[in-house]
Amino acid sequence: MSIDRETFENTSEEELTDLSVPDHVLGFLVAHDDRAFQAREIAAQTDLDEGAVSTALTRLKQRELVEHKATYWAVTTDEDRLHSYGGYERATALFNERLGAENKDEWREHAPDEAHPSLRDEE
Repeated sequence: MSIDRETFENTSEEELTDLSVPDHVLGFLVAHDDRAFQAREIAAQTDLDEGAVSTALTRLKQRELVEHKATYWAVTTDEDRLHSYGGYERATALFNERLGAENKDEWREHAPDEAHPSLRDEE
């Protein structure tokens, strides 16, 4: 996954290596907790390799942090389980530090009613 030059210059090496692929995937799914995605969609949205995303999803499912149905993946609705995962805490802290804490109600107020065409199933 690429990062911008400012992040490269202003972020410590430790911070840059803190987030694993599963942490990135889980962070993406948490940020979009009202939707389910195919692995290829997650890979495209996070700039990660699709094979790495699939492996991460399988590992997250084994830890019961994501749910899987057909070809779709979603973050668990078990808040206690989610909060007990150390990677979740690291990802949330890093994203909040870089981008500021997210106000989900404010975000949903401005979210589009329909998914972007690239996220819709092709029939």
